[in-house]
Amino acid sequence: MLRLQQYERLIKAMVAHHKVSGPFHDLERAKATQIDEAARKTLGTLVGDLLVSYVVANEIGPPEMTTTNSPENVNWFAMQMSLGLPDAEFVRVESDLREMVLLRNNLVHHFIDQHDLWSSDGCRRAKDALVIAYNRIDQHIGQLREWAEGMEKMRQALSEILQSEEFKDVLVNGIAPNGKVNWDASGIVSVLREAFRALAVDGWAPVAEAGKWVAKLYPEQQPAKYKCQSWRQVVHNASMLELRYLEIDGQRTACYREKDSSATQQ
Repeated sequence: MLRLQQYERLIKAMVAHHKVSGPFHDLERAKATQIDEAARKTLGTLVGDLLVSYVVANEIGPPEMTTTNSPENVNWFAMQMSLGLPDAEFVRVESDLREMVLLRNNLVHHFIDQHDLWSSDGCRRAKDALVIAYNRIDQHIGQLREWAEGMEKMRQALSEILQSEEFKDVLVNGIAPNGKVNWDASGIVSVLREAFRALAVDGWAPVAEAGKWVAKLYPEQQPAKYKCQSWRQVVHNASMLELRYLEIDGQRTACYREKDSSATQQ
């Protein structure tokens, strides 16, 4: 059973890490959510996921990544690794993985019904069955480890690219090498839009309060990174945000809101 649990933990890790998608500025949260979802799945579901999105037949081709529910004008990242196998090999691997699900279910739910554990002969046969099961699980773990090692190498190489400052500036923060900012696709505008959805009252959010909200949740996103003197300047530079001064509690307060997408495009 311990060997079987090792197998399940390994396949959960592969399902959790072979793909990820989400906004650049919140990618770690997207990863954590995917890991949590994989941890709650049964072995049968995990095997189904692996066969649908990681282990694929070459003639079928790798599955297409989807970015369903990705917000407009947000830097969105999607990555997926897959293992393409010749058709005959894929059929064999699929059969092996399904066999592991059946083996696991028999051991956990039906073993005591399949063996007479109240007689010496029955115990000997049960022991022999466990040895065979252990060896079979061991073979499957060996194959799974080979896949996991290859996946980890690719993941580490990708991680180095994603963590480079050059990559973050261009694709996460929207800052080109020459210093020019693509405001509508910038990281700071993305988090300001998120702050607006959290703080808005009657369709407007105070700029100062939004700045405090961003500083708490995304401290790396600050106006100075984008050569701005204030949060108001950031809002002014973003074509998808509207800046207006409103009277709140008797004070003139800088507020902002998201513009209508159709109006922004015109």
